[in-house]
Amino acid sequence: MQITDLAQEQKIPVLLRLAFRPLFLGAALFSALAIGWWGAILAGWLQLKPALPVVFWHSHEMVFGFGSAVVAGFLLTAMQNWTGLRAPHGKPLALLVGCWCLARLANAAPFQLPWPLLMLLDLTFLPLAAVLLAKPLLAARQYRNLFFIPLLLVLTICNALMWLGLSPGYEQLQTHGAVSAVLLITMVMAIVGGRVLPMFTANGTRTARVPSIIWLDRAALGACWLVFFYHFLRLELWLPAQVTPVLCGTAALLLALRAARWKIWITWQEPLLWSLHIAYWCIPLGLALFAARYAGLPVTQSLAVHTLTVGAMGAMILSMMSRVSLGHTGRILKVPRWMPLGFVALIAAVLCRVLLPLLSTAWYQTGVLLSALCWVFGFSLFLLNYWKILTSPRADGHPG
Repeated sequence: MQITDLAQEQKIPVLLRLAFRPLFLGAALFSALAIGWWGAILAGWLQLKPALPVVFWHSHEMVFGFGSAVVAGFLLTAMQNWTGLRAPHGKPLALLVGCWCLARLANAAPFQLPWPLLMLLDLTFLPLAAVLLAKPLLAARQYRNLFFIPLLLVLTICNALMWLGLSPGYEQLQTHGAVSAVLLITMVMAIVGGRVLPMFTANGTRTARVPSIIWLDRAALGACWLVFFYHFLRLELWLPAQVTPVLCGTAALLLALRAARWKIWITWQEPLLWSLHIAYWCIPLGLALFAARYAGLPVTQSLAVHTLTVGAMGAMILSMMSRVSLGHTGRILKVPRWMPLGFVALIAAVLCRVLLPLLSTAWYQTGVLLSALCWVFGFSLFLLNYWKILTSPRADGHPG
């Protein structure tokens, strides 16, 4: 089917016309429910818990449930612009979404299911997304973006490592798989952010686009790749301890220099811009906290990880979903009236989750609970503002 074949398009349920529709909607709904449940469990308000170890469930589902759904939804939507070919839709898209939903329900079950079965269900989503992405990229000879295919497969390996960590004696694989996945998704955000933020900023502020400095871009992204592979391959076991803080600190510095050139100070009148910029700045901040931790300062790995997950991942996802959902449904790039409060809520979420425990360990639980409330509020606002947009045909009458 051609992209412009409107008659055929109208036979497809609206939610199955492009991947961003069901996966953004599902990810936002799931994250609000999952974080709300997590906060209620921590506060002692609910005794009902998943049968899986609750800390494993929380970290796994926010990375491989929430995060993976948005990554897949973004890539499977963007590839239509990259290739000029029809993106996955209809039955193939329904199969992909069904796999994701089934895994979320099974993992949240309050009754015990064999974890190898849960692992099998969960590991189908990303490889299927990689197959759906690879076909049009190869057909269009879009080799520049083919690196996303092995990236999705490596993310699947990280997922498998987390599941294998449920085996007695291999518990350390849970943390290793989770942190590796966070660093890999951080790499995706650094790449995608570098591609779109200068363009979005120039268009949104009607100013000249900041030209790329090739060596800086390559050095910053190269340092990010080194941080990921250094952790993923456990190179710290073989190299001097000083390598880790130097590597993380170098990546943080280069990414900060890169982001500073994009002029965050000219974006304050455009919520879709300043929200993206602030989220991107959480990447060098998170890597700087990793550097501080490995340098021996009183910074926990949890604080560094949550700067990347709540700050960079959560805030950037909320902003990108808001923008993509408008653009790909034929609407002007102006967020609904109350949506900027959602962006502020995600910024507050990372401040509560990271800054309060950093100031005092006595504020840890308070910070976690406040962060959870801010997260739920932010993504609930997205659902209220975008539910109709995502479930309605394009405003301009075009397919998609």
